[in-house]
Amino acid sequence: MASSRNVIIAGAGIGGLSAALMLAQSGFRVTLLEQAERLSETGAGIQLSPNATRILIALGLGERLRADVFVPEAVAIKTASGGRLARIPLGEAAERRYGAPYWAIHRGDLQTALLDAVQANPDIVLRLGTKVENFVEHAKGLSVACRRGAFAADEHGIALIGADGLWSALRSRLKHPAPQFRQRTAWRALVPVESVEEEFRAPEVQLWLGRNAHVVHYPVKSGTLINIVAIVNDNWAQPGWAAEGEREELLAHFSPWSWCLPVREFLSVPDRWLKWALYDMPPLNVWGDGPVTLLGDAAHPMLPFLAQGAAMAIEDAAVLADNLARTPDDPAAAIRRYERARRKRTAQVQQAARGNGRIYHLPAAEAVLRNLFLRVAGGKLLLRRYNWLYDWRTAPPGTTVRPGALPRLQAGED
Repeated sequence: MASSRNVIIAGAGIGGLSAALMLAQSGFRVTLLEQAERLSETGAGIQLSPNATRILIALGLGERLRADVFVPEAVAIKTASGGRLARIPLGEAAERRYGAPYWAIHRGDLQTALLDAVQANPDIVLRLGTKVENFVEHAKGLSVACRRGAFAADEHGIALIGADGLWSALRSRLKHPAPQFRQRTAWRALVPVESVEEEFRAPEVQLWLGRNAHVVHYPVKSGTLINIVAIVNDNWAQPGWAAEGEREELLAHFSPWSWCLPVREFLSVPDRWLKWALYDMPPLNVWGDGPVTLLGDAAHPMLPFLAQGAAMAIEDAAVLADNLARTPDDPAAAIRRYERARRKRTAQVQQAARGNGRIYHLPAAEAVLRNLFLRVAGGKLLLRRYNWLYDWRTAPPGTTVRPGALPRLQAGED
């Protein structure tokens, strides 16, 4: 049983659940507060690169997750007209190179595995339907004011971690700016693998690049479903993750003059589309104050064009737990070390994701140069450009992980 040192986490998404497990593994008690009344299978597919999977495996979740993941053999990059540009090897090649696998998984399957581990851990208390409203620091730690339905309640601990996502209430309470809309809308759908043509069933992540739009798709649920995301330039800025979208509205962004018939027919398969507006924000110079900090999208929301949103939250959780375990009697100092260790890397990933978004939607003349580079470079060289990202390990406090060159062109978490 862990000591009486209690860390409070606001938000039971992937980042909050991961942080709870790692902190409990490091000898802390954890109170995990989630404002939703129940945790459901939200979202669709995500990609987990080796920098994230090695942490999940170290948590003991490897065998559980392998039952649900799909291991893509490659990333196939194509043009809107159907031309092949490059094939970046994944599968066994990526696992040999980085010592951990590259997985595609339904977000709900990952969340369920994390949640089951949390509920089985006696050092973690999960309170659903509980909203964090305020906090006060005092000589013995801090008190967190919460609301459960009509009732007010207090939680007490040595630190408070805001893992409450893109629209973080704790980030607002710390007086940080709100995220900014980036003139893109993402449309997502899941379809049975047998409902699509053979080209779209390939055991790989496929990325189709066009002017003002791109499409990413890959298998999830052990290969039984295809996760589809189409990203378009748009002015629709409604916050949220699950607005209903009309298929005809989406197809209007994929003109038959620009997009080949197979892609348009593929996008016509789903009966139901959900859409969400894309937001991010410039890197924060300061994340928290005293024994309070942020984690994941609350600290560094990023565009989904590098498949690193979930991975960065999982990395954050590992670094946070490591630093708190080193100086558990000085949580404020541990949290400042955590922030220093994470700010540069997460800012680079935000920048790289934003850069990929520009490259994906280039106009015709610039797209010719992009396409030429991809064809000449080849998949193995393109994979090496991701060493700085995928080969990351938790570093001791105060050390710097060498970033290497910024990457270009990888299929996003889209």
